[in-house]
Amino acid sequence: MNDFTKDFAQALFNPDKINDLLRKELQQAVNNLLEAELTAFLGYDPYARNGWNTGNSRNGAYFRTFDTQFGPIEVHVPRHRNGSLSS
Repeated sequence: MNDFTKDFAQALFNPDKINDLLRKELQQAVNNLLEAELTAFLGYDPYARNGWNTGNSRNGAYFRTFDTQFGPIEVHVPRHRNGSLSS
């Protein structure tokens, strides 16, 4: 069994733990999707040499908190130098 399955089985009889587990998984999924979107947009992975001196590189992230039905999640929105990617 993977970690999610183990955690879910342990939290099965406690609704608060299930909400915490789902909130944590949702937060991780959203952050991974945003990072993957920037990687696809830029055309290279983080720290890849082929991204050096391209004129557009990663430039940190800013943070936002969103309320969901499972509780608040903190989203790390990645940035890049040109700022031409909009959501």
